[in-house]
Order: sequence, then structure tokens, then C-alpha cells
Amino acid sequence: MTERLYVATRKGLLEYSMQNGAWVCGRQSFVGDPVTAVLRDGRDGSLYAALNLGHFGVKMHRSEDGGATWRELPAPAFPAVPDGADGPSVSLIWTLVAGGADRPGWLWAGTLPGGLFVSRDRGESWALNEPLWNHPRRGEWNGGGYDDPGIHSICVDPRDSSRLAIGVSSGGVWMTADAGQTWSLGGKGLRAAYMPPALAFEPIAQDPHRLARCPAAPDVIWCQHHNGIFRSEDGGESFTEIETASPSAFGFAVAVHPADPDTAWFVPAVKDEFRYPVDQRLVATVTRDGGRTFTTLDAGLPDQPSFDLIYRHALDVDGAGDRLAMGSTTGNLWVGEAGGTRWQQVSGYLPPIHQVLWA
Repeated sequence: MTERLYVATRKGLLEYSMQNGAWVCGRQSFVGDPVTAVLRDGRDGSLYAALNLGHFGVKMHRSEDGGATWRELPAPAFPAVPDGADGPSVSLIWTLVAGGADRPGWLWAGTLPGGLFVSRDRGESWALNEPLWNHPRRGEWNGGGYDDPGIHSICVDPRDSSRLAIGVSSGGVWMTADAGQTWSLGGKGLRAAYMPPALAFEPIAQDPHRLARCPAAPDVIWCQHHNGIFRSEDGGESFTEIETASPSAFGFAVAVHPADPDTAWFVPAVKDEFRYPVDQRLVATVTRDGGRTFTTLDAGLPDQPSFDLIYRHALDVDGAGDRLAMGSTTGNLWVGEAGGTRWQQVSGYLPPIHQVLWA
């Protein structure tokens, strides 16, 4: 089992490790600064951190020694526009993903507003994916939780890293089979309950909150959608709604077992503007049969009213598929052993947590 956990928070990047049977906070990086995304590239061991310094903009850093030292890199940026014209600027690096075993040095970044950026040199330079940015249908994207649409999920096919599926809030599921040279709209079968009935199944009107691809069965992609849970068996081209989830199908996070495509974890909440645990009782859920049934996981989670919300990237499962972690908007951090059947609170004193990452 993995025994190192990175926690990206509004006030820095924290590293936890197991010491003498207890989770201990060790190295702290960028203390006081919002860290919006963290990536450990398993291909070479590099660690990347994306920051959002507000007035001073987004920043990117890389560490070659596990976080002991960092070097600032260029951050993804939209191309300059002619003098006097208004152009977009990156306000948030929402997700960072390694580009695949067959593309060493490649990284993908999803941003707000909804740009997809690629680096082919370990973050030394970034380029906007212009085929997606200039796609005639991108103008139909809308903001989800933010005013602008954003790209929060990038799923690389481990069999062929030229194949990606990305999630856009709100703009549906987009797919490429040629490393981003051309794009098509997937997501058939997703249902947007918030749209007029005639448009409920319109793929570009969908708000997938998070996509998670099973590494061992890459055609299986789980989707925590704004109003439901969906599962794809064809790499994101189409989805089937799972209607058995309880106590709620609303949420933000999903994690899939690395070896079992039928096992996935979720954290339900009350939907739309309320966004707190159902009945103020924080639980996780798991399906182990592809969504036919769900089990509630609450052992070790709060037994008193809770307002903890788990955002898109704040739930993660380790490489063995046995140990989970989740961090909340109210600064609570838990580790779930034995597939989440035994949770342990690691801290209740952290800033809002953006991402947890086993590495």
C-alpha cells in the first residue's frame, strides 16, 4: 500500500506519511499560497505543483527531489492577442496529468477558462491545444460552478496515449484519437436534468463533474455528473445512467479501482446550491458490481452534523486499490483503509482541500 499522501490546499502543499502507525504531516511547501493541483509523474519521479496567486496569477513549479526543492516553470498561458484586444487569461490550473508511458516528458493541463494545454518538455514550455480551443462548438460551453467553463478531467488511455477523453464543466465529454489534432463530442446518454426536456440528452449541455478511467480496463470511464452517476464501456463515447446510488447521486468526486472496472467510490451530497452531506451525515459509497448496488461507507466518519464537501480532485485511491484518502472544503482529511470500510481522521485543522494524491 502507498504510504505517502500529498494534500494540495488553499494554504500550501502538505506531505503526509505513515510513521509508527500514525499519519504524520512532514514537508510543507508553498505555505500560505493556494495550491490548486499536484501531480507526481511516475515516469521519472518528478513532482509538479500548480498555484493560483490571485493578483500575481497562476504559477507552475517542479521538484526533482520529492518536494525538498522547487524550481518555477512557465505556466500555461493563452497566446497573445493583437494590441488593444481583450484576450483570455488562465485563472486556474484545474488539473495536471502525465501524458502516457510512450510520451516521456508530455504533460496535459486543464484550465479555467476551458483551455487544454500540452507540454512536451516536462513543463518547460506549454502550448494551447488550438484544435479544441478553435472548435466551432466550444462557444456552446457554459460555466458550471464558475462563470467560465473549465476543463477538470483528462483521461489518457494507457494503451495509446494519443487517445484522450476530457470532461468540461459545462461542455460535456470530448474525445481525441490523435493527441489533440482533432476532437469529437462523446458523452451520448448523459442526462442533464437541469435542461428543458428536449435538450436533456444533448451531449454538449452536460456537466460532468469528474471523469475517472480504470487503468486496467481503459474503455471503462466512470462519471460523477451534476445530477447523476454514469458509466461508459466504450471510452467515453456513450454512457449509461446508474440509478441505484443512495443516499444521493449528486456529488463531485469519483475514484475507480485501478484493477477492477466494476469498483468505484463516490461521496454523495445535497445538490445544486446547498452542497452539504445528505442529512448532514458525511459518508462515502462504493459499488463493486458496476453500479447494480452501492454500499455506504461510514465507519470512522463523523457521527455528528457535518458540512464537509469533497470536491472533484479530493478523493483518491492508491495503486493497490485498497487505501483511499479524501479531503473536504472545511479542512478535514481522512484515510480509508480496506477499500474505505475503515476511515480514520488524519486532521481537522487544515485549509480547504483542493486535491489529495497518493504517490
